[in-house]
Formats: sequence, structure tokens, C-alpha cells
Amino acid sequence: MAHHVHDVTLEPENYTTPRDVTGMGSELSVRSRAEITAKYAKAYARVSKKERGRLLGEVVAVTGWSRDNARRRLAAAAKPRPRAVTPQRPRPRKYSYDAVKVLQLVWAFAGFECGKYLAASMMALLDALERHGELVPGKARYSAQVRAELLGMSAATIDRYLAPARATDPLRGVSTTKPSPLLRSSITVRKAGDEVEDAPGFFEGDTVAHCGPTLRGEFARTVNLTDMRTGWVFTRSVRNNAHVHILSALDAAVEAIPFEIVGLDFDNGSEFINHDVVGWAAGRKIFFTRSRPYKKNDQATIESKNNHLVRRYGFYWRYDTPEALILLNQLWPLVNDRLNYFTPTKKPTGWATDAAGRRKRLYDKPKTPIDRLLDAGVLSPAQEAELRARRDALNPAEIARRIQSLQDHLTGLARDTTLALQAVSATPLPDTSRGVRLRPAS
Repeated sequence: MAHHVHDVTLEPENYTTPRDVTGMGSELSVRSRAEITAKYAKAYARVSKKERGRLLGEVVAVTGWSRDNARRRLAAAAKPRPRAVTPQRPRPRKYSYDAVKVLQLVWAFAGFECGKYLAASMMALLDALERHGELVPGKARYSAQVRAELLGMSAATIDRYLAPARATDPLRGVSTTKPSPLLRSSITVRKAGDEVEDAPGFFEGDTVAHCGPTLRGEFARTVNLTDMRTGWVFTRSVRNNAHVHILSALDAAVEAIPFEIVGLDFDNGSEFINHDVVGWAAGRKIFFTRSRPYKKNDQATIESKNNHLVRRYGFYWRYDTPEALILLNQLWPLVNDRLNYFTPTKKPTGWATDAAGRRKRLYDKPKTPIDRLLDAGVLSPAQEAELRARRDALNPAEIARRIQSLQDHLTGLARDTTLALQAVSATPLPDTSRGVRLRPAS
């Protein structure tokens, strides 16, 4: 008479039914015992306590194990086994070694842009570098094939190949904005999300203090302006926040920016909210607004530029000498040319919801500020031709070398003084001694 086991079906290959092999456990091989245990384990894990005892007795009869040993073996066999991990083969290299090395060079000349921006500006950069003899087919790994590879790289691929070379700057600065009650009630408030004019010419502005670890004494300030529609930037350093210096920077902006300034939006700092600056704007029929106090999102565009323009290129050293001021004002035109002519930006276009129903921002495709300005149609043909000629005359590699040289001079000039002040300051900057990571331009 055959004995039936609940939910267990044994396929007799190397062994017979339990009743036929009672007392013969010692004659079974280790492999056979493991197979029997595996057959019983699934049922043993899901039946009642009474049925477990019956199954356990059958396993003991077949294998010759003690009940405790059989129980441990069944419990272990019932646990899910970890899946064997097959070593993943590395992704085959799609682009040549020469293309990767040239990519790193172009990336350095472009100012270490992210992959999305570098992919958008790759053709303009390669054209400019070829035009000025920085990249010559047949020399230094560059060729027509390498150019085709670079133009065919996606943003994600560029980021992947550049990942080992990337670094971040952990330093942070000191806020020097002091609210000015003067004229605030008479100046229009602009909030985050308020629409601006579709045409270029509405600028957000701010000042950045080059104070190092202390606000004591006199130190240079940098006036930073950014057009909301095109991303066009203008930067100039001044001796201090006195209105005569702020006005000289604004006059220089009017002369240097290749289109009309129609509006200016500042924070509530007293360097901007005063009769002199407001009168200057009124005399030029420039619309003047201010952000809400303590609401940095109202000036999100310029706050971003303060970081990755002024702080990225001017660092966190203290600049309080005439020599440092001269070097800063030699640096900013180079940086502005790089950002205005060769560095793409994204602009928000609206809102949507993702698959989970969360609200997300939509952006347009990256474009350089000059391309956005040319697309806006606000320039005359002569002005457009002048801007294109200006872009063609710029050499990204030479810009990179000159920026590097000026940064080296600034660091050599201000580093020791800044670190000495940090050592005695009651509220030092976070680890300024780590200073600036100077990357080679090639």
C-alpha cells in the first residue's frame, strides 16, 4: 500500500519510495539526500504543524538523519536561495580613445559645461577652435572622424565620459545684502513667477561681495546683470557699494550690452534702492522693480549667476586692493564672452505633471544667449552681422588660457591675506583654505 504525502510528488530516480528504503539512509549519496530534502522543503514550509511532523518522519526514514538535523535541513532548503550574480560585461566603447581625449580638451576650453550644454554648443565650439587653429585635422588626435564622433555624442554620453574629471567646489560665501527702507514703498515689487516682457532687455541685478571671511573694511564688489529672456550677462567690479561706483557700472552696462535695457530688477539692498540709482533709471526711461525682502526665489536667475559666474570664476578670496580690482575687470569681459557666445542655457516654458501626478517644470532646448538674441528679431541686420563677426573672432581656447592666467594672479595676490584673516576671524568662511581648484586649460 503506497503512502501519500500532501503536496509533495517525488520522482523516483536514484531512490525508491520512503517505505521501501526504511533503514537504508546510510546507503544514499549526499546528492540524493539533498534532492529529497529539496522535494520535501516546499511542502514542509506551508503545511500545518501536524503535517510537518509526518513529513519530518518520512525524511528521517529516507535519509537516516536525526529529527533535529532533518528539521534544520528542511528549514534551510525552504529559504529562497540568492540568485547567482553574473558579472556584467563592461559596455563596449562606442567612441574612440582619441574622441574622448579631444572631448576633454573641448570641455576645458568651454569652461567645464555639463553634457547637455556641451552637446548643444559642440558644433560652434569645434568651428571656432578649427578657425583659430586650436584643432587641426591630422594633429593632436583630431580628425574628421573624431569631429563626427563628437557631434554624434548625446548629453548623457558626454557626462559619462567626463565623469572621472569632474569636481565640485564646496565653498559658500557671505551675504552682504542690507535692506534699505528708502524708496521701497514707491518701487514696484516683482514676485517669483511674475511674467516679464517677451522681448530681451529686462535684467535682474545684484552685487557680490569679495570680502573673504570678514565684512570689516573696504573690499571690492561685483555688479552682476542677467537678461531674463536671453541669458545675456554683464559683470563689472567696483571699489565699494557707493552710489557713484554702482552708477559707473550701470553706465558701462548700457554701453556694453548690444541691445536696449528696458527694465531692471534688484533686491532691497541700499546700493540700488536710493535716489541716485532710481533717478538714473528714470532718466533713461528704464522700468525699475524690486524683489520682496527675504525671498530669493524672486531673483532666482541672478542668484544662480552669482554662484556659477562670479563665485566660480572669481572665487572666495578677499579682494581689497587696486591691483585686485584691475585683475577682476580684466577677467569679467572674458567670462562674459564665454557665457554669452559659447555657453547654452535653458529657459522655463511652462508646467506639466509627471506620471505620478507631481507638478514639474518644462524647459526649452539649450541655446546660447547670442542665438536667443538673434532669434528674438530685435536687432537690425547690421547689428546681427556685427555680433556674428564678434563671435567668429573669439577663440575659446585663448579665452580659457587668459582666464586661467588671471585666476592664477588673483589667487596669488589674495590667498595669503584671506587665509590670515580667516585665522583670526570670529566667523570664518567654511574651509576657505581649500581655496580654488585650478584646472589646467589643456
